[in-house]
Formats: sequence, structure tokens, C-alpha cells
Amino acid sequence: MPQGQPQTKPRALNYALQFCHGSLLTIYDAEDVPEPNQLREVAREFSSADDRLACLQAQLTAYNPNENWLSRQFTTEYATLFGLILPALATRRLPLTLGGTSNHFRTRILRNIGGWDAHNVTEDADLGLRLARLGFRTGVVQSLTYEEANTQLGNWLSQRARWLKGFMQTWLVHMRHPLRTVRELGPSGFWILQALTAGIFFSALFHPFLLALSLWAFVVNPPHASAATMFLAGLNLEVFVLGYGVAMLAGAKALRRRGLKGWWFTIATMPIYWLLMSIAAWMALWQFIFTPFRWNKTEHGLSKLQA
Repeated sequence: MPQGQPQTKPRALNYALQFCHGSLLTIYDAEDVPEPNQLREVAREFSSADDRLACLQAQLTAYNPNENWLSRQFTTEYATLFGLILPALATRRLPLTLGGTSNHFRTRILRNIGGWDAHNVTEDADLGLRLARLGFRTGVVQSLTYEEANTQLGNWLSQRARWLKGFMQTWLVHMRHPLRTVRELGPSGFWILQALTAGIFFSALFHPFLLALSLWAFVVNPPHASAATMFLAGLNLEVFVLGYGVAMLAGAKALRRRGLKGWWFTIATMPIYWLLMSIAAWMALWQFIFTPFRWNKTEHGLSKLQA
């Protein structure tokens, strides 16, 4: 793309959008391996749907799931998100955040709404929510797209920090006028927005501290602690246990649907993966606070803050 700021993927997509002439437009990452019938399936879905269906998201999975522990956790996470959560939201016509690839759009709608936010580091998540706010629907197709799961911890942390930073950025953008957002998404859609953006970010940020506090209150409290204190400590611990249990059961169910069975060690060690997410969340917070000051030295300095 031509020289200019910012040098981002969404800016490149907006530049390419002006050259697109087909009625449908698809985004693939370079390493993607979509199932051979995916484009035909998507075309059939669009042809039988009304004009409010603006986007179809294919389901992402890894072609290297057994490479190491990190790739197995990544595969489990993607199976749960794309195989269970997003289809459930789409079925109920609730807003959803798009993945960064295997998105299939009606070109006319994408162009009319202005394409992607060039300054958002999770432009796909922002676009999915923006489509919902403008009254359009996003569906999910069963067809799979295979991509490489991250196998190096350093690379995974950097990638995850960028995603979490983008979720917080997206939340701030869509919460500039909360009442307007409620009117456009409805109460259910509004709370889905909270869960998919700020909820993911803050849960990852504070998870280890709240877990440690709950364990401390339950285990370290002196014998003469009040009944109310012990009740609250037990309630906190129960919330964590139930949360872990639901997430693990969902992961196991999603893996079975992918034909991946016997990953009990992977399921049992999911809490370790969530603790790694907390590290990424604190990296994201650091970047979110201090990166804008570097951008402010350029002629486009306010763009990131205003996006």
C-alpha cells in the first residue's frame, strides 16, 4: 500500500477494498488452509439470506494441534470460541466479535460502512460489533479454516497482548456514548459487548489476584473468623470452581466436535493457560498506556486516541 500512517493490516485492507468488484469479499491470512468447499457454502448461505446478513465467519482451527502443550491449549480455545460460543451468539442474532481471517462479507455493505478502523489493533472485533450496531447480522458457517497455532511462548504472549489491548480499545470506542450503544444493540447485545471486550480483558487482568485472595480467605483465615467471612470465602471459591468446571466441560465438548479425544491433560491444565493470559493482559495494559505517547510524536499522533 502507499506510504502513510498507520502501517497496519486494516489500512491495507481499506486500500485494497477500492479495487474489489465482486458482490462478495473474503479475507484469508497467507498461511490459511480453508476447506475446499468453503466459498461455495458461503455463497449458498448469502444467496438464501436477506440483505441484513452482512458477514459470515468460518470456524478457525489449528493444523498443528499436537505440536506442543501451547498449541493444544490454543486449539481448545479456538474450538470453544468458534465451535460453541460464536454459533450460539449468531443463532440468537446477538453481536459477535469476528476472527481476523475467513471473514466473508457483502462488499457493498462493507464499503458503505467505511471498511475497517485502520487504527484498531483488533479491527475484526470492532467491525463485528459495528455491523451489529448498524443493524446488520453476522452468521457462522460450519466450514473450517486451518491455520498455524502459536507454539512459542514469547510469540504467543505478544500476540495475546495485542488482542487484549485491542479488546480494551474496542470497548472504549463503543462505550463513548453508552446510551446510544444500548439503543442500537438492545440490552442483551449491550451486555454481550461488555463480556466480549472489557470482560475478557479485566478477567484476564485480575484473575490470579482474585484467585489468590479467595484461597487466602478460605485457607489462612483464623479459626475464630466470623461465619459471614467464611461464607463469603466459600462463595468466592465456589465461583472459581464452577467457572473452571464450566470452561473445562465446554472445552471438552468443543474438542469432541473437532474429533479430538483424550486430551484430558490439556483440559486439566487449562488454568495454567489462563494464568499466562494474565501476563499478556498486564503487557497489554502497559502497551495501551504508554504506546500512545510514542504515536503522539507523529503528525497522526491523536489518531489512535480518537479512533
